[in-house]
Amino acid sequence: MRVAIGSDHAGYELKLLLVKFLQQQKIEVHDMGTFSKNSVDYPDYAGQVCHAIKRDISDFGILICYTGIGMSIAANKYKGIRAALVSNTSNARLCREHNDANILCLGAKDVDFELAKEIVDIFLKTPFSEGRHSLRVQKVMNIEKNEKR
Repeated sequence: MRVAIGSDHAGYELKLLLVKFLQQQKIEVHDMGTFSKNSVDYPDYAGQVCHAIKRDISDFGILICYTGIGMSIAANKYKGIRAALVSNTSNARLCREHNDANILCLGAKDVDFELAKEIVDIFLKTPFSEGRHSLRVQKVMNIEKNEKR
């Protein structure tokens, strides 16, 4: 499994911890930055993680900012991306089972490292249920095909 991970300055410390956690799980990690606590713009890192998925460099993405909201909004602007802001283990499972989410967004102010590990583990191990959910996900994906920008 290959995971691209990115954060802004507010998510930097949690990102570093998660990179180590993922590597300990023998997961191939692509750290897309940021690489310091210096102030940066979250859309830049959301874009790098989204492009890693779109180019099939990574299977999944993880994005972290202060609330997770900005990363989620930015990531969902990219065609083919289904980013979910998650702050509990139940939604980590459901966003994979029901929505086939390919990017997990976390808010560093709301999710500590212990909870983040649980959320990430569930997100990466939960398969998409398909069935009735496939039609719903396809309807969502058709929105970006049909929407004129």
